[in-house]
Amino acid sequence: MKVTIITGISGAGKSSALKTLEDIDFLCADNIPPALIPQFVKICMDSPNPPKNIALAADMRMGAMFEAIYDAIEELKQMDVELDIIFLDASDNALVSRFTQTRRKHPLSGSGNVLSGIFAERERLQRIKDMASYVLDTSTYTVRQLSAVLHRRYREQADLRLLMSVISFGYKRGIPIDADLVFDMRFLPNPFYIDDFRTSTGMDPKVRNYVLSFPEAQFFLEEACKMVCHLAPYYLQQDKKQLTIAIGCTGGMHRSVALAEALYQKLLAENCRATVEHRDINLEQAAVRRRFPG
Repeated sequence: MKVTIITGISGAGKSSALKTLEDIDFLCADNIPPALIPQFVKICMDSPNPPKNIALAADMRMGAMFEAIYDAIEELKQMDVELDIIFLDASDNALVSRFTQTRRKHPLSGSGNVLSGIFAERERLQRIKDMASYVLDTSTYTVRQLSAVLHRRYREQADLRLLMSVISFGYKRGIPIDADLVFDMRFLPNPFYIDDFRTSTGMDPKVRNYVLSFPEAQFFLEEACKMVCHLAPYYLQQDKKQLTIAIGCTGGMHRSVALAEALYQKLLAENCRATVEHRDINLEQAAVRRRFPG
């Protein structure tokens, strides 16, 4: 297990860094009292499915409690973990500018100005900065640029492929509100009107084979897969981590389910990172069975 402690000067980007690591499947926690960090790590290690990577943010918001970070680090060194300390820093001018833009108070400024708080914080954090395995100057970084730097550093520890979430749905219950791409399968014949298929779903092999037997269904699968695979790197360039592909039919039980499953399998075969979900299948099947019992 790898434990990454994110610390540094207030305003240097610790919250953004933690969000980036969370996006690449780190278990993240913000502002845990440092004295509790070893206990938190032990709980994670003893869990039935322990995480491979943990990231914890700790900084001067804790006040005097932050001093316990040094004992916590020594305790972590005695545990069976790989310890990584990231220290984020930035120039005084950059930090003052950020505090001015956000109109937030520096945690150590008291009744004084931001700059006096920065000076006091630098002095108190020098010891942990000297212990850091990675010091990152964010003075000229945007949030996206900081994210890109951290992605490159932790590339080997995370699956950075775009997550393609395929979801089937029925138009009668509305389009999924989080859909990025929406495809309408109502150009295909509806299995609902075939007695043997009516109460079955697109997960049933006989229904699936019927839906996929149409050349236009195969055309859709080929072109949709080709399109999303081609566009994936461009979405990633825009810092988009997940693409929701919604596939709909009238009720969300037959055509959309069969095509969503088929597209999901095709994406996996193309080495894409994909999931599949059938939003309305159970609701629609229950409704159909009530209308057509037996």
